[in-house]
Order: sequence, then structure tokens, then C-alpha cells
Amino acid sequence: MSVTLALQMRQHLALTPRLQQSLRLLQLSSLEFQQELRQALDSNPFLEDGQGDDEAVAETDAPDHPAEAAAPEPVPDGDDVRPPDGDVSYTAAPAPRTTGRQGDDVSDLSPGEWMAAEPSLHQQLHDALRLYPLNRRDREAARIVIDALDEDGYLRQELSELLVAADPALLLSEQDLGVALRLVQMLDRPGIAARSLSECLLLQLDAIPAGTPALAEAKVIAREHLERLARRETAEIQRRVGCSQATMQAACLLVRGLDPRPGNHYGSTRGDYVVPDVIVRQVRDEWIVTINPAVLPRARLHERYATLFAQSSGERDSPLGQQLQEARWLIRNVQKRFDTIQRVGECIVARQRDFFRYGEIAMKPLVLRDIAEELDLHESTVSRATGNKYMATPHGTFEFKHFFPRKLEAAGKGVCSASAAKVLIRDMIAAERHTDPLSDVALAQNLAGRGILLARRTVTKYRQAMKIPPAELRRRDAA
Repeated sequence: MSVTLALQMRQHLALTPRLQQSLRLLQLSSLEFQQELRQALDSNPFLEDGQGDDEAVAETDAPDHPAEAAAPEPVPDGDDVRPPDGDVSYTAAPAPRTTGRQGDDVSDLSPGEWMAAEPSLHQQLHDALRLYPLNRRDREAARIVIDALDEDGYLRQELSELLVAADPALLLSEQDLGVALRLVQMLDRPGIAARSLSECLLLQLDAIPAGTPALAEAKVIAREHLERLARRETAEIQRRVGCSQATMQAACLLVRGLDPRPGNHYGSTRGDYVVPDVIVRQVRDEWIVTINPAVLPRARLHERYATLFAQSSGERDSPLGQQLQEARWLIRNVQKRFDTIQRVGECIVARQRDFFRYGEIAMKPLVLRDIAEELDLHESTVSRATGNKYMATPHGTFEFKHFFPRKLEAAGKGVCSASAAKVLIRDMIAAERHTDPLSDVALAQNLAGRGILLARRTVTKYRQAMKIPPAELRRRDAA
């Protein structure tokens, strides 16, 4: 065997430190972003907090019309482009943009309209994830899974749908996300990151000691007989499972003692709140999208220190020179973060204009790819810009991802979203006769009569997501 040297040319994706920082800042929630910025202010002498200038900013006359305000300039992507020292400072909201004609002044939203309860589930899981010695690929895969969990702690999306949120340079596969899902399911409270109620209960039963009486029968009930248990058909379950009455009673007690919504545990015990990243207001017939001033940072470049460093002929590669460059990078990446969030918010509002007029029933199907193509961004960038971001509207405060409902199969050329189907199901149940409530099969048939084709199990999933009991329990409650 001989040893030889050979030259090879190949292409691969490489993320510069500046680009890595830009992507990291974009995916942070407003709270995490403020914490990251505070750490930078405490560690970098070339950054200063501009909160002391708030009074001066307040005294400055604002334009009477949004159209008179100057929009932020586009941010170049080159690493060598530097803003003049102190030129970029976020001390007020950037100029509001609209989806059409702009008009008169806009009334402020009340705090109750833009403040919404936020479960701390995601932060808890991210904190637990940091205790594991993972490589970058595994940590990114776990992050994607955690960010996709809903407030009940469930993973409602398919793993293949989560790949759009992955960093393309990591080449993650669906199998990688499957491994990450199993890791997330072990991080904290049992039942988290389940894909169905059955899986959620089975994960909790797996955490119970093996010698517990009736544990095996409880697992069979959770796997195969949840609907019968909801209808209280214990005799039929006992016959199918093949156990004694005492064992069946113990198994049913085990299952009924489990938590069907483990994610709610976090929100109910902690009074956390979210502040929306953007505020949507109506001006005449148009909608204005504005970055919420409450989430805008006050960080800026310390002009005096930067000038003194330049006058001292300091070396660029010196520790101080590197900190000055890092400060410039941070300020530009902060600007890019808010510019991207606002652009994505504007595009969502333009696409879902009917929602703002008529409510959930008018929600249209939307996927990340639609926004990415319109804004000329990568899908993973749009995913980061919509993750853990909130939008305050006259209808309430919603997560960005709320505006991306699935497309449902509809008869003819019509288009229907999952959100609209949920509204129809809720309205049908509200109008039903209490003595003869509609079953999930009947609901599916009624939807089919309106041109919306849904399987019975899909109707069941939507009904459970709206926390509506099955027909049998609704009949008993009415009796």
C-alpha cells in the first residue's frame, strides 16, 4: 500500500460568524433576544444603552401620516460594509408600512389586545437540552422539534414538514428529526412531544414503574380503546382486553389519572406573558404593520469610544479591534432581524387580508414556501422569522405560525384551510340539537355536503384541538 498526496476541488456551504449570528438572532423570541442583547451590552465596551435618549426621542415631532416617515434602508449582505459609527440606533419603531393606501392616524391598541399568555414549555425544554453534550446537527434537530410543539405540548406537524426550518448546510434528514423527537420526549414531563393523544398517554404510562398493577391493561386501553373509554363503555373494553372487573377498574383509573395536555402544566403555574413583535392596525380600508416599540432594542455603537480607538491607530486584529467589529456586526444583524420580521409580517397580512376582515372562517391555506418565494428568502429563513414571534391584531394576539393553516381537499375548484374547517365544525356543534348531537361521522358528512372532504379521524382531531367533548358526552351534559 502506497501513500500519495492529491489535490481536490469541491464546493460546500460555509457560514461566516456574522451570518451565524444573524441566523441565531432571527430565530430568538423577543425575550431571548433581549437577554442576548443585554449580555452583549455588558461584555462589549463599544456598545451602549440608548435608554437615556428616550425623552429626546419623545420630544421629536413625528410625521402626521405614516407615509411621511422614512422606511429603513435595505441592509447589504457584504461582510466588509460598515455603517458610520453611531449611525444605526434603535430608539423608536421603524416607519410603519402598509399593504396599500395609507391614511390617518391610528388609535393605539389596548394592552389587553396585544398581551397574551405564553406557556414557558419551549424555554424549559431548551434549558434541559443544554445539559446534553450534543453535536451541532443533533442540537439543531432537537431545536426544530421543540419550536414546533404547540401550547399543549403536542407535535402536530409531520417530521417531513419540519425540514424546511433546518439549516441547509447541516443536511438534516427526516430520520435525524425522528431521533431528535425521541430525545425531546425524554427531556422533561412525560407525554411532551407526542403526536397524538394515544402516544401522549403511552409515554406517561411508560414512565410508571413496571410492577404497577393493571399497567399492561392501561397501555392497551390507551393504544386501542380511548374512544370507548370516553363513552364509558367499560364492559366492552373489559371484554376486548380480557381481564377481570377489578383489573379493568384499576386500568381505567390509571388512564384517567394521566394528563392529556402536559404542555398546559407550564402555562398554568407560571404567569408569563408575551409582547407581540408586530402590531397590525386598520387605517380606513388598509392594514398597517409596525414593529412593536416595546421589543425594539436601545443598543447603539458608542461613538466616543469608537472615535478614540480610531485616533489611537489601534490594530484591527487586536482584542479591542475585534470587539469594535463585533459591535458593528451586532447592530447590523439587529437591523436585519427586525427588517425581516416586518417584511414577513407584511406579507402574511397581505395574504390573509380576509382574516382581518371576517375572522377565522376566511383564513386561506398558506405555507412557508409562499412567503419565501414572494420575499426572495429561503424557507428556513422564513421559518426562523415566524418561530416564537407574535402579531397583535384587532382580533387578538396570534403567533405568526397561526397564519399558516393546512390546505384541505375541497370539491370543485374551491380552496379551504384547516382553520376555516374548525370554525365550521364549531358552528355546526353550536347549532346542533342538544338531545341529538352530531357525531364526528355526521360532522364529516355535513362538511362533505359543503364541498370540504375530511376523514372522520381528522374531524375528531380538530374537535379535540378545540376542546369540544364527543357527542356522547355532549348528550349526557344536556340531559
